[in-house]
Amino acid sequence: MSKITFLGAGSTVFAKNVLGDSMQVPALQGFEIALFDINPERLKDSEQMLNNLKATSGSSCIIKAYSDRKEALRGAKYVVNAIQVGGYDPCTITDFEIPKKYGLRQTIADTIGIGGIFRNLRTIPVMLDFAKDIREVCPDALFMNYTNPMAVLTNVMNTYGGVKTVGLCHSVQACVPHLFRALEMDDTGVQWKIAGINHMAWLLEVTKDGKDLYPEIKKRAAEKQNEKHHDMVRYEMMLRFGYYITESSEHNAEYHPYFIKRNYPELIDRFNIPLDEYPRRCIRQIEKWAKMREELVNDKSLEHCRSHEYASHIMEAIETDKPYKIGGNVMNTGLITNLPKEACVEVPCLVDASGVTPTYVGDLPPQCAALNRTNINTQLLTIEAALTGKKDHIYHAALLDPHTSAELSMDDIVAMCDELIEAHGDWLPKFS
Repeated sequence: MSKITFLGAGSTVFAKNVLGDSMQVPALQGFEIALFDINPERLKDSEQMLNNLKATSGSSCIIKAYSDRKEALRGAKYVVNAIQVGGYDPCTITDFEIPKKYGLRQTIADTIGIGGIFRNLRTIPVMLDFAKDIREVCPDALFMNYTNPMAVLTNVMNTYGGVKTVGLCHSVQACVPHLFRALEMDDTGVQWKIAGINHMAWLLEVTKDGKDLYPEIKKRAAEKQNEKHHDMVRYEMMLRFGYYITESSEHNAEYHPYFIKRNYPELIDRFNIPLDEYPRRCIRQIEKWAKMREELVNDKSLEHCRSHEYASHIMEAIETDKPYKIGGNVMNTGLITNLPKEACVEVPCLVDASGVTPTYVGDLPPQCAALNRTNINTQLLTIEAALTGKKDHIYHAALLDPHTSAELSMDDIVAMCDELIEAHGDWLPKFS
């Protein structure tokens, strides 16, 4: 029996999407769906929810929850990862509140920046534990990572974990449909090409019947910058640097030194930047869970429509040898020629029975590559900190972060990192 293992299965809504999708794929019928989570209550909820879906869909997949991670992984052909180490309380709160004391504000804090650095530092050891188990009990498995910070964790699993890994993010497949809806343009028949790094990949080409649509996109975007909307940062970046970015404006506001600035507080209003957005989302999700739980877990007639998530399509393409195109996060084996070879990049990939095959992109536009490199610097130094256990590399990662270094002095950055290390306590390994 083939097996799909889902790590972080207590993420019930996401498990519904990925595994509900999988149960609808003819080529995946009869697979065991193995669930693992460190929260037994949430694990049980997801097991019950998926059994409800199994009944309504007529799937022959076998749903099984595990309390032993290694046994959940044993013999798996595919592994889906959706963990969050430390959760909202205490770790996300810490990631936001301590930097705020120093005058450093964030929006999402899950990619780079101070929040991204510390999320990585507490997640990398857990991921390397996963890798150790995978090498032992399912060494040929394809590891599909959905956990942020995407670029760093996917890099670590491939480079240091010895696990065949592709990172999957929603932002690539949502990019063009979102942009065209917002600009009231029809995306029927539109072709596009996207490449860069996760959360900062670039819409390099967008055409219809061979016609470049960028002039019309930029014209409409410029007109909309005179009114408040939720994508003002991305439009501004496109108008200044020439290309639209895959991830949302609230994310990109904290990836650059231009938007969240203490000395220019009017920029927050001008670009409609939602400071502290992620903690608010966490609170809303916690408050909504009681109702959502009733709807998801206890509804015997629960149904599911296949989502836009890549995971089930990847597994289907491998099982059937019918090619499928994704935007995947993979190591830069000469794929983007003006980004570092040590980086994890987001590029078009072909999936078939031979697995995930990335495609060659070549040079990005020089200004786009330059912006990517500012984020890659912090990513690679965060990995260095995690693998060496040296506190200095945490400082280096923070000192080179575009937003942090634009706002704080060197002394304040070091002091803030020290305070964050102490506050995280046992959520972090020991650094010297």
